[in-house]
Amino acid sequence: MADNVLWGQYIASDSVVHRLDPRTKLLSVLAFTFCCLFLTTWGGYAVATVLAGGQLLLSRVPFRTFGRAIKPVLLIVSFTLLYHLLVTREGIESGVFVVWRILLLVSLASLLTLTTKPLELAKGLEQLLKPLSAWGVPVEAMALTVMLAIRFIPTISEELDRMILAQQARGFDIKSARGHRQGLAYLSLVVPLLITTIQRAEQLAMTIDARAYGNGKGRTSYRVLTFSRTDYAAGGLLLACILLILYL
Repeated sequence: MADNVLWGQYIASDSVVHRLDPRTKLLSVLAFTFCCLFLTTWGGYAVATVLAGGQLLLSRVPFRTFGRAIKPVLLIVSFTLLYHLLVTREGIESGVFVVWRILLLVSLASLLTLTTKPLELAKGLEQLLKPLSAWGVPVEAMALTVMLAIRFIPTISEELDRMILAQQARGFDIKSARGHRQGLAYLSLVVPLLITTIQRAEQLAMTIDARAYGNGKGRTSYRVLTFSRTDYAAGGLLLACILLILYL
């Protein structure tokens, strides 16, 4: 598990992207996602790719590590490209654009979780959604739910690895199986993995209740989020790039 980097796992570093306020990164991902929906030309996709690649370089996350983080999406992307090649009239160009857009969005989302601690991400989301609390929206509970969901991704993977190792200790190696047998072997782990996940969720819920977290309203934080000059500079640069993309 130590060699596998998953979506939702934080990679510690002292890069510019790591030091940005989580609200800046959340707004940037949201703006970039909105912008990608309007991409229709090769020039626009090229600028968006340069923007995403530049953020990856600034984050100092190794390309190999980043590649392992987005590896689970490659199967979905392959089926998407195959579908457009065989079914749609637009053919290869439409398929390439759709796959390109998916990779851009997944890359930025992965970079967000790789460079932001789950607790900081939840706090930033809570601050951004704070105005909705005036209409009775449980902002604090929503932020906590998102944080726990992201944090559970590597936890579930670790549990799956333990089950595979337990089967290997009993003389059965799933990875040595071929074809449909390997698929059936992995399918047999779904039920115990689901039961274990539910048990962990129940334990976590009891832990939260034992600490009297409640709905989270009125709770203070040791670290107060504040925008720095770097955040404003990053926001201005991102806005300029998005305007260029929309122009193209």
